[in-house]
Amino acid sequence: MRTGYLLLLLLFSPLISAISFASSSDPSAVNVPIGMGLAMGLAAIGAGIAVGLSGAAAMGIIAEKREAFSYALLIIALAEGIAIYGLLALFLIMSLK
Repeated sequence: MRTGYLLLLLLFSPLISAISFASSSDPSAVNVPIGMGLAMGLAAIGAGIAVGLSGAAAMGIIAEKREAFSYALLIIALAEGIAIYGLLALFLIMSLK
């Protein structure tokens, strides 16, 4: 249940910041926080799905072959890189302000 509240907070925080930027005279100032939220939020969701699926597969292969641990860790780390790219996009969009 707490996860649902956190998800709602993460989904609506860009909209709340967009409303606070709406009072400015620049009309594109509203779109920047929404773009930042979408860039990070969608990248985090994608990384979560990727890590979940590859992590489950990695645990299965590690249970059968212990020497495959380093390969499994590498695959999970590459899947987590998706969130890092989202964070990079967030900072690039933030620099447009």
